[in-house]
Amino acid sequence: MAGALETLGGQAYGAEQYQKLGTYTYCSILSLITICLPVSLFWIFMDEFLIFMGQDPQISHVASIYSIWLIPALFADAILQSLVRYFQSQSQILPLFLSSCATICFHVPLCWVLVHKTNLGYVGAALAITLALWFNVIVLGFYMRWSASCESTRTVIVGDVFASIKEFLSFALPSAVMCCLEWWSFELLVLLSGLLPDSELETSVLSICLSTTSLHYFVPYGVGAAA
Repeated sequence: MAGALETLGGQAYGAEQYQKLGTYTYCSILSLITICLPVSLFWIFMDEFLIFMGQDPQISHVASIYSIWLIPALFADAILQSLVRYFQSQSQILPLFLSSCATICFHVPLCWVLVHKTNLGYVGAALAITLALWFNVIVLGFYMRWSASCESTRTVIVGDVFASIKEFLSFALPSAVMCCLEWWSFELLVLLSGLLPDSELETSVLSICLSTTSLHYFVPYGVGAAA
């Protein structure tokens, strides 16, 4: 859904309607946070859904616990994706690069400590992702608030933000459908692998393969986003 901000934010900034870019950014954050509420509810009952879909009960239970610990990360990502589009609309790539470097330097040791030193296991991994995303949000938020380069686009939450929600959703919903159809086609394979005889092995192997594919995919994606 945050993809709508690429269109609306780019148009506003190109037309030198700088305050409108800030309005669209707040509109995106509020809309995405609202969408996160039903998604969070779905994640809480993830195990029941997976079992209904024929998945292994033990794997479903672990996936449910992992999803619950990721719920705060969902809200952090809703804000982060909006901020990323906010900076991209202004061609401010350096803050995104520096914040990403700082985040990965924060995330890697934190994840190792939480997973291995505290014996939290997969819960520690989810917690590390949550803390890393909020760390990135805080860094970009401080930069947006205090940097002189963002002064012209900074605004406050006023009635214009709520009035722009309908316009934002007219772009956000088709964008969300497009991205979901693209990503779900891959995620569906993981779900189907859980129906195979050795579901634990099959889902693990396929998840690793898809993660490796995503790692390669983000290289051209990042170049395209910077362009």
